[in-house]
Amino acid sequence: MLNTKGMNIQIFETGDELNRSFTEWMKEVLTEKGTVTIALSGGSTPKSLFDYWAALPEGEIDWKSVKFFWGDERCVPPSHEESNFRMTKEHLFNRITVPKENIFRIHGENDPSEEALRYDSLLQRELESENSIPTFDIVMLGMGDDGHTASIFPHQMELWENDSNCVTATHPVSGQQRVSLTGRVINNARNVAFLVTGSNKADKVKEIISNPELAEKKYPAARVQPESGNLYWFIDRQAAQKLTGVG
Repeated sequence: MLNTKGMNIQIFETGDELNRSFTEWMKEVLTEKGTVTIALSGGSTPKSLFDYWAALPEGEIDWKSVKFFWGDERCVPPSHEESNFRMTKEHLFNRITVPKENIFRIHGENDPSEEALRYDSLLQRELESENSIPTFDIVMLGMGDDGHTASIFPHQMELWENDSNCVTATHPVSGQQRVSLTGRVINNARNVAFLVTGSNKADKVKEIISNPELAEKKYPAARVQPESGNLYWFIDRQAAQKLTGVG
């Protein structure tokens, strides 16, 4: 794993290699801590990871020791095809043994503003706290080809700096409402990991990794700078194709 400007970067030839490496890293965190709180991401890369987890031999990971949360959710019912929770349920929870009390979903079917407040309070109650801010052991993030992460988009950069733990955000094209963690919670995590795949992400990966000072003025993903210093990039060769001097 390379270290570039405080970023631990690992590049993989295949999605399976990425899934395996991330899983081994997560198991190390779990072994060290005993129990782990993790904020999950939506999208195709996590879907592949969840399929990988579901196919592991039983007992490989003690799922009773993992508490699942989400970094963001679309404001749709949990049965909706766009629900991050539904994707996780179909590709992971339905296929492993995990206690229901370990799953803390964002209620996308609720009023968005009220749900942001509810989940904000839930994080304060369920997570350990550092600097009076809820603290995840692992925050898993994706990145859009527009440089967004969680559901903080470039046209709403001010939400990243919001004093709340959770906010409501709006997709710039569809207008869909989302509930999202804010930068204060993401950057307060003990470990933050980007999982990024695909050539459509290559331009933003290059910008953020090669010129972070400029990129953070434009892209929420570039503002992921955890206080712990533990920022990891798990990226495939396609997403990394425009990087020079890395990998």
